[in-house]
Amino acid sequence: MPPTVSDLVLVLQLFLPAGLSIEGAFYLIGVIISSYPLLRLHINQRRQPHQPARTAWTKTILTLLKAAFKSDSDEDDLVWATGMDFTPDDFAQRICDDLEPLYNMLGLNPQNLAAQSPGLLFPTPRRILCTSRLSCAFCPVADLNIIPTLRRRVDNQTVWILDESFCWVQADLVIAHCATCRADYFPDRITYKDANGRRRQKLELSTDFLRISKHGIWAHKKIALFQEHAVHRLHAGWSNLAELINDFTGTQRKLTYRQSQRLFVEHFSRRLLHFHKRDNFSCDAQPSTKLLAEAVRREIGVNGGFLESAMAHGCTNCTHLKRYRSDLAAEGANFGDAQGVAGVEADGGSNANAPDVGENPFDPPAQQDAPPAGQPRGYVRLAVMDGKNIPHQKCALDQCERPLVNYKNGRFCEVHLNLQNVCGIVPCGLPVRSPGALTCATESHIQWHRDYSSRFARLSFPGVRRVIRRQQEHSGSSEQHGPTLEVALPPLGDTPGNQVVHTFKAKSTYCLQTVQWACGYPVGWGKCYRSESSSQVLGILNRIWANFPNFKPSFVAYDDACNLLRHIITQNPNDPWILTTKFIVDAWHYINHRATDILCRLWCNPAPKNGSQPDLVLVEEDSNGIQHETRAFNTETAEQLNSWLSGFESQLRHMSDVNYDFYVHVLLMIYAERVDKHVAGKALQLTAEFWAEATGE
Repeated sequence: MPPTVSDLVLVLQLFLPAGLSIEGAFYLIGVIISSYPLLRLHINQRRQPHQPARTAWTKTILTLLKAAFKSDSDEDDLVWATGMDFTPDDFAQRICDDLEPLYNMLGLNPQNLAAQSPGLLFPTPRRILCTSRLSCAFCPVADLNIIPTLRRRVDNQTVWILDESFCWVQADLVIAHCATCRADYFPDRITYKDANGRRRQKLELSTDFLRISKHGIWAHKKIALFQEHAVHRLHAGWSNLAELINDFTGTQRKLTYRQSQRLFVEHFSRRLLHFHKRDNFSCDAQPSTKLLAEAVRREIGVNGGFLESAMAHGCTNCTHLKRYRSDLAAEGANFGDAQGVAGVEADGGSNANAPDVGENPFDPPAQQDAPPAGQPRGYVRLAVMDGKNIPHQKCALDQCERPLVNYKNGRFCEVHLNLQNVCGIVPCGLPVRSPGALTCATESHIQWHRDYSSRFARLSFPGVRRVIRRQQEHSGSSEQHGPTLEVALPPLGDTPGNQVVHTFKAKSTYCLQTVQWACGYPVGWGKCYRSESSSQVLGILNRIWANFPNFKPSFVAYDDACNLLRHIITQNPNDPWILTTKFIVDAWHYINHRATDILCRLWCNPAPKNGSQPDLVLVEEDSNGIQHETRAFNTETAEQLNSWLSGFESQLRHMSDVNYDFYVHVLLMIYAERVDKHVAGKALQLTAEFWAEATGE
């Protein structure tokens, strides 16, 4: 339990001299409490045989106690009264020798090494940073008498901390060391040598302090949590947060943009690794911000990924008991035709010229009449998928999917870097006329590039959106079916300007493809590079469920599900997806699909009224006592997630492939936790009764 007021009064009376000021007394108690982890390391080291009574840990504590009485401005004692019989150094030695009884009087038992270290009683001008571990994590304990305890690595170092109160304070960094395996223990990481002699590091996933600069700058975890909330709620970038914190601190010491980015990567690396159950992650020691983000990305997913927690997720919004045609009949459903959609009014015109169901060459979906006798009912889950046009830059060659070497002003990946010395007009192939030029000496190529540069010199993402908005205003929203941007370029010979192939600037990926359950919980994501083709979408689905074939959804709602289904059947009629999952078009897009596409009308209806898919239809009664057929699942959760991602679009578009992937992993984790919080708050979890009826267990 934490110290009480009476404990503090007793310590002040017995241990501190009467000549010490109130300020000095509380400051000294703060230093003593901060030194508690160092005394635990000392006690743990003494568990080994032949250890001295005063180890390097007690010497460090003594140094800190002596420093507590020294002023930063001169050598005079900071809070020491005159007329004392002993010096501050003598008094610091007395305190150091009596630390254990002093802690016992404060209600702390340093001999109980399994207990947690206490927090600070109050903010102190001086903090002590050290590892929370007492023994080496790598050395095995073969003999109980030989415990792999930790030693002090070097003398304590002075560092700066941005603490939880948004103040810059100085601190003492103490590094622990294993004399056997040569591992170094920092507050936020452990560095060690692997079997090949390379220096590696493991991140401490639970730490109060994060190093955000190799020059001795640290930040408290509450600053990182503040940044996390700023990203989630305000869509703040790294530079925005740095400026905001600098406005708060109001001192000459500033948080730089790079330190803000490092804080983001350090904090979310630990959050992501814990969320994805990668607690044994390791990487090269002392990596840069880019290398750390790249190592974490390799661990949890490059150019895509999945959330393992999503495979076991279930709630009443995405997981339902298996339903049958008899259930609909018992609820009073009026069975109509396969073209109708529950919950959608008939539009009259969209089906006016549609052929009858009997004219198609396909057999209609089999009717599911009643549950099998004596068998558990089972359950179904629906996943929703959609693409969002949030790209990042890639190699200038259309068919190449590799990242750029230089994201500032580069055009090519590492493989095609030699093309920077070739004319940018494809397929010219001539060398550039001078180093740094983009075209050869052909006058028509030079002129076309000059016209191209003048047309796009001031083009920016906000500018494009502004032009599109104005075009929509002039054309009228009722006639405008999507954003357009008319670009007028002169022809090059017989080739129209908009058909000239060139490598004057880097290309971009096509879209970000996300998959989530019908409740909104993200399942996984991937990238489409040239178009949202069925082959790329199928590849994303295969990668997400590659290691979880038994967790495939019963239904997948997708705006182009009919063409995806055609692609799967064409490529492999025995594809496992055909046996496990039904592909349906989401309700919004199905209105335009069903008029002319027979396969879509029969197999991809999101809620058919003829009872062929009872899992997708519910019969509900409104406040007037009138029954209505409604859709059992929300098929628009992908649109809702993509709408949320739009707030981060301007940031993602300007990121490298590493930062882009890392950031998307972060956003989906935050969104998943947001859905979990909603499910818990609304009590939407699946009950034991549900599983008993679904599985019979």
